[in-house]
Amino acid sequence: MLHVDKLNGGYIGKQVLHDISFEVKKGELVGLIGLNGAGKSTTIKHILGLLNPLSGTITVDGETLESSEKNYRKKISYIPETPILYETLTLREHLALMGKAYGLPDEELEERTLRLAKDMRMEKQLGWFPSVFSKGMRQKAMILCALVTKTPLLIVDEPFVGLDPLAIRQLLRLFDEYKEDSAILMSTHILETAERHCDRFVFLHQGVVIATGTAAELRQTYGLDALASLDDIYVEAIEAEERKR
Repeated sequence: MLHVDKLNGGYIGKQVLHDISFEVKKGELVGLIGLNGAGKSTTIKHILGLLNPLSGTITVDGETLESSEKNYRKKISYIPETPILYETLTLREHLALMGKAYGLPDEELEERTLRLAKDMRMEKQLGWFPSVFSKGMRQKAMILCALVTKTPLLIVDEPFVGLDPLAIRQLLRLFDEYKEDSAILMSTHILETAERHCDRFVFLHQGVVIATGTAAELRQTYGLDALASLDDIYVEAIEAEERKR
């Protein structure tokens, strides 16, 4: 669903990503793991089309930004780390705006709005404005805006910030449902949760992909026993990379 091939990128005067390649297949939740400054946000911005690559290609469900910008962007939904909402629109109006932007039929939009709002315990807040939302409610609103679109690719950046344990559990259930027909790329620092719910992992370090695979495959790669956690695997991966340098 998502193919990143030999991507070099970054900002004007500063290259951050160096020849990175990975993929996320339909039915997968893939964790993008890295230290602060590893290049996770830069990678996401390139996939979203907010930054232009220096070289390399990004393909989503057969489309590239160059082949059709409109079609490419409609194949991606995004949950940012920091909620961005329109203060003059109610939650229902936010969801209606997303539905129109992505061309959802009215009946499907209404059905998904009511079901997702109930799942995230936000049905009573559909008529509320963001100015009265708590931090957790604002994060839930962004989650609903992304999930209602049901795009082929969902990109998630630190989705658990501000959510209570019950909301986190429900969100993970919704991810399991969402990925049945789509692919999910999730950047997170909460490795314990990622280990339990991600199908595979992409380890980024200083703008380079240093490892990819399932937790079991990565344990084998680094010679760790079956009890090694994702934290243990990642620390070993970083230390192994540093030893090479």
